[in-house]
Order: sequence, then structure tokens, then C-alpha cells
Amino acid sequence: MTAAPTEGVQTSRTFTTRVFSGIQPSGGLTLGNYLGAMKRFVEMQGQGFETIYCMVDMHAITVWQDPDALRRQTRELAAGYIASGIDPEKSILFNQSQVAEHAQLAWIFNCVARMGWMQRMTQWKDKAGKNQQNASLGLFAYPALMAADILVYHATHVPVGEDQKQHLELTRDIATKFNHDFKTDFFPLTEPVIEGAATRVMSLRDGSKKMSKSDPSDASRINMTDDADAIAQKIRKAKTDPDALPSEADGLEGRPEARNLVNIYAALAEQSVDDVLRDVGGKPFSEFKPMLSDLAVEKLSPISGEMARLMQQPDEIDAILRKGADRARAIAAPILKQTYEIVGMVS
Repeated sequence: MTAAPTEGVQTSRTFTTRVFSGIQPSGGLTLGNYLGAMKRFVEMQGQGFETIYCMVDMHAITVWQDPDALRRQTRELAAGYIASGIDPEKSILFNQSQVAEHAQLAWIFNCVARMGWMQRMTQWKDKAGKNQQNASLGLFAYPALMAADILVYHATHVPVGEDQKQHLELTRDIATKFNHDFKTDFFPLTEPVIEGAATRVMSLRDGSKKMSKSDPSDASRINMTDDADAIAQKIRKAKTDPDALPSEADGLEGRPEARNLVNIYAALAEQSVDDVLRDVGGKPFSEFKPMLSDLAVEKLSPISGEMARLMQQPDEIDAILRKGADRARAIAAPILKQTYEIVGMVS
């Protein structure tokens, strides 16, 4: 994607170091969501950033959602955030639809972004496929809403998986074009944060495919609501190959299932892949899988237990989200007001 030209744009502005990220409440939190997103959200919470985390329910409705299911899934995702270690006192936690500034800024960005940019988005091609004429306008334009989610807080950093990197590039393009068009340096060029051993967790049944709640096989994923027995059984049945584990990361080349399990272990153990392989190199999967199973149960069972507790207290979750939305709006409203002034809208 080609960014807009930067001629005439001032670049001297200093922005508060602020993190924003969000997950769609489309149901079925998996290990991939935890390792690829929520675990890293928790880590950034304690690193001196101002952290803002969101359930992007407006993105969820780009495809049809049952209203009752959407409410339940939004609360379940909030419970997942909290159970994973997001502290609503340290971070701002809310659902997107409670802060109208997201949608208001998205309209401005709809008028800044170009059709060609949207048509090149990989997720649009994947999700709409050959049925583009029947896909919703929201599905086509949602990258502009994603840019608004980020820039309405002047977020400087966004933790994302590899599959979302293109959307961050688009966000930077929109910020660059806005700044160029209006000869300002109002919006930051947000940096993606892509790190860790398991930023892209793959299916337990096919190491070439991303772990997904939409996979028809429940055995392909570890759900964050799975109990210890289910976790152990899925890891025991996970697809592997007949060779022993290598002692160095290069030995995982061409072995996607082996790489996936080692990456998961490394992420859960908070070790590098090389450190893990120094310990387990030469072991057959019959020895490694029980190690991974024990570690996964140790790390994930407390989270699933706390999620279950919170889901029995929906009023508690709703109160947290309302308070978070008030705090989010306190940041977003002045930024939107200044955006309107820059564009030339009378207020």
C-alpha cells in the first residue's frame, strides 16, 4: 500500500505514549486470542504505557449477529480480558459502541481513505470472496473504523498479530493523508507491536492454518472455557510428525505442527523458542505433549475459572464497561472536537 505524500506535513509534535487494541466479541475465545492478544495486553499494562482495551462490537456487526448472542459474547470477552489480568483500574476497558466518537471519526476517515485502499485489503478479499456485491458496506469500510478506533485516542502503539499488520499500515496511510490534506501534524503514525513466540497460533489439526473459532473441528483449538481434561485431550491428539524435536529453531523448518506446539509452549512458559529447544531437543512428542499439557492447564485453568465466575455476575461486568467508556470518552471527545475544527465543521 502506498502512503500519501508527506510534503507540507509538520512532524515535530510529541504524543503521549498510549496503547490501543481491541478484539471482536464474535464468540469463542481461543488460545490464539490469549497468546496473540490478551497476554500481550497484560504485559504492556505494566510497562509505562497508558493502555486502552476495547471489545469492538461495532466491527462484529459487519456480519449479522444474533442480538442476545452479541450481548453475551461481549460480556464473555470482557470476562476474558479481566481474567487474563487486565486491571480495569490500570487500563481503560470498554465496549466500542458506548463511545460514539469512534463512529464519528470513522466518517471523517471514510472521506479521507480511498476506495482502492479498501479493495486491496486482504481480509476484505478473504471474507467477501466472490460474493462482494452481497457483502455489507460495513465489511468493506471497516478498516476506516479501525483507524478511527486507534486515532481517536492518538494511540502511538497497537499490539497486533501478523494478520492485522496491513490494517495498521492503512491506519498510518489515513493519518498521513489527513495530516497532508490539512497541513497539520494532528494524528500520530501509530506503530504496530508484533512480538512474542506465538503471535500467530495455528490449528492443532493443521499447522498451516490459523487457530480459529470458525473451524468446524473443536479439536483444532483450545477454547479459553475448556476445562483441564479437554485441554489435555486436545494436546494429546494434536497433529505432529514422526521425528523427535530438534535442538535448534532451524530444525523446525518445514515442520509446521511441531513449530506450532513449540511456539505455544514457549509463549506459555515465557521463554524463547531456542531456550525451549535446548531443554526438549531430542525428545519425542510422546514426552513433549504431556509437558505442554501440564503447562497449558497450569496457565489456562485459573483464567477459565475466573471467566466462569464473572459470567455469573453480568452487572459487575456492565458496571466496569460503563466506567471504562466514561474514561475513554474523556480522551476521545476533545480529539474528535479538534478534528472537526481542523476539517472546518462549525460547532
